[in-house]
Amino acid sequence: MARVRERSRRLGIGALAGWTLVSAIAPGAAHVRAGWRRTGFSLLGVYLILLLTAGVLAFTADAALLGQLTSSSSLNGIIAGAAVLGLAWFAMILHSFVVLRPGTLTVSGQVLTGVVAGFTSVAVMVPFGLVAQWVVIGDQTLEKVFDAAPDPLATVKPEDPWNGRNRVNILLLGGDADDHRPGVRTDSINVASVDVRTGSTVLLSLPRNLENVRFPPGSPMHARFPDGFRLPVGPGGGREDLLFAVWEYADSHPEIFGGRQKQGAHTLKETIGYTLGLKIDWYALVNMWGFARLIDAIGGITVTVDRDVVFGKYNEGLVRAGTRKLKGADAMWFARSRTYSDDFTRMRRQRCVLGALLDQADPATVLSRFNQVARAANELLRTDIPRPMLEHLVPLALRVKNAKVTSVQFMPPLINTGYPDWMKIRLLTVKAIRDSTRPKPEPSAKASPRPTVMAKERGTPSAVRTPTPDGVTGLTDGCQGA
Repeated sequence: MARVRERSRRLGIGALAGWTLVSAIAPGAAHVRAGWRRTGFSLLGVYLILLLTAGVLAFTADAALLGQLTSSSSLNGIIAGAAVLGLAWFAMILHSFVVLRPGTLTVSGQVLTGVVAGFTSVAVMVPFGLVAQWVVIGDQTLEKVFDAAPDPLATVKPEDPWNGRNRVNILLLGGDADDHRPGVRTDSINVASVDVRTGSTVLLSLPRNLENVRFPPGSPMHARFPDGFRLPVGPGGGREDLLFAVWEYADSHPEIFGGRQKQGAHTLKETIGYTLGLKIDWYALVNMWGFARLIDAIGGITVTVDRDVVFGKYNEGLVRAGTRKLKGADAMWFARSRTYSDDFTRMRRQRCVLGALLDQADPATVLSRFNQVARAANELLRTDIPRPMLEHLVPLALRVKNAKVTSVQFMPPLINTGYPDWMKIRLLTVKAIRDSTRPKPEPSAKASPRPTVMAKERGTPSAVRTPTPDGVTGLTDGCQGA
């Protein structure tokens, strides 16, 4: 009888290799088949518990958990967990192979099944290795992009990282720094003033060509320009004393700051805060040419262009109408060209390129090119937001996504960019923030919103068409993501 049971447990080459493979997706199955029932069911139980835990976390993960995953300690825990699970799976596959008794096979059968077991044990470690690699790269990227220094707001009261503040003000910039041009010029200047409890946000947009910019009294720039930012007009007639040039000017003149280098970001934060009457907490600069590297990292983007778009000072570039795949540099030239165009048309093309990037950067593409994407991200974003604050800013960002967003654009006719009314800008800022905290009034048929101040609820389509300098209203040029 014992011999009969012994023969029944012996497996052929195909069965032994098959049960080894099954153990890779159902740990313990091979042990149960080999008669190691207690071990096998224990392994299956642990496996089911892990699956159930992962499922519960996936369905119950909230904003607070997502924020915690940005901390270095949490990411290190994920790396360690991936390493432990990978090694455990490797050992389990080998043990499954051993308990199936490959020694009962012929020599050639042992070699063949041994190769299958070795390949399987190594293959099961690959996903864990990839997760660990992605997390390491992600951690390194966060470390490079964000300030690692502890933030006073995050260390005063753990239960209140905002230290009693009702709002945070973040300066959002779009710049054009690149290898072939010196310095940073901020083409897009916005401040997001966010209610930390509700996520209700006011976006305050300042034009890049604001003249006679004033600096805070007592600051080094105010000492240099007490009557406003004024420089002689350059040989080509270009102005380098507009708002967009403040960062670059401060970086280029360390002597103003007692020899301290790289004062551009701090100076612009002070300047924008003084202009709006707000305290700017942090800034985030998106480098437009970093987008080009990100587009190259995902293999380019496909867009459908409405009409031919010429770019370059001497019309040396052309993106023809039609559906085509653009590399990073072409996509950026297409998005930023002013040739035979205007700023409003240019803004539409920029939104189109960004939309195509978001649509086509699917998870599979990002994961398959994760190293290249992470390297591009290092060049895309610059900020002084402390990394410890990410744990709190991520949940806040998710609240903003579903909250009321009000936008105020300080541009003509609301504000004369050549002779700005600074007091009016501050009063409008105060009013916009105050109004954003009030309940939304019932719509009135007589209401007539001003063309440069707009308020909208998330999910409510709205459009504001601003006349271009030549009087043309609407959008005349653009593209569609394909």
